[in-house]
Amino acid sequence: MTTSYRRILQTLGLALIVALAAGQPAVAFDEPQHEVRSSPSGAAMTLDALVARPLLAVATVGGTAVFLVSLPFTALGGGVDEAAETLVKTPAEATFRRCLGCKTSRRANER
Repeated sequence: MTTSYRRILQTLGLALIVALAAGQPAVAFDEPQHEVRSSPSGAAMTLDALVARPLLAVATVGGTAVFLVSLPFTALGGGVDEAAETLVKTPAEATFRRCLGCKTSRRANER
């Protein structure tokens, strides 16, 4: 393997690790209802558009790849639905269903 390919793989691996770490749910603290904003700020929208969404898109693609590779083993164990929910659906919803700057997806708000 040449050095340039190794560097590309290392960069992609690092990007995947960062994206997966960013895709994990953060610890939420209970806030009084009067302090909760109804709409996100411009800074939150900007950071979401420039940082979070691209990382979550990478996490969605990476989770899909991991899901497909592990699918035969997951099917034998009977955990396909749980694996799909965790590796594909959750990051995809955070990427595509959440309003710009919001912390939760529409599906989470509907529950």
